[in-house]
Amino acid sequence: MTQFEAARAHMIESQIRPNKVTDDRVLAALAKIRRELFVPEQLRPVAYVDDDLPIGHGRYLMEPMVAARLVQAASVERTDIALVVGAGAGYEAAVLAQLARAVVALEEDPEIARRARGALVDHGIAAVSVVEGPLAQGYQQRAPYDVILFGGAVEELPSEIIKQLTEGGRLVTVIKAAGGIGRATLTTKTGGATARRVMFDAATPLLPGFQPKPTFIF
Repeated sequence: MTQFEAARAHMIESQIRPNKVTDDRVLAALAKIRRELFVPEQLRPVAYVDDDLPIGHGRYLMEPMVAARLVQAASVERTDIALVVGAGAGYEAAVLAQLARAVVALEEDPEIARRARGALVDHGIAAVSVVEGPLAQGYQQRAPYDVILFGGAVEELPSEIIKQLTEGGRLVTVIKAAGGIGRATLTTKTGGATARRVMFDAATPLLPGFQPKPTFIF
């Protein structure tokens, strides 16, 4: 067993399983994906720590436990099409690709998108399409989606992205109001209406462009 394989196994047994991730398909997907390939080279030795890791340009790779619980909450089926908004270097998209039929990884930073494509090629994952564009607009070209996952926290869910969720679809993200605690949230769509359920607290960093709007003090 290599150093990274040992770290990956330890991550699953010490961070993931003890934090209510029990879906065998999700655990198997996490065991298969080499997380170290989705962070800058200097951070590879700590790729499996229980923390958000900076990947450059104000972006972060989500803490493993948070990402795992979001993926589990999405109840991904083999026939699903998933969208990752703010895919970053592509880790969550790679995990979803083990569970869904196809994944669209939306990223607006060209350099990070290029790194995502490289990591996915290294894994031999063909089910993920990395596309570039403004995050807040989602990716209408492949909508509607059965699953939408945000690769970071948002202050509020953009209505344009909610519209891209199919009937019976599941959207998972961390919602973080200004100055507040992040709440990992599951949003479902039934009969054209959406319902929201808070699952757990998470200190996930905000995605650029989704930060709280500045307030004016007089």
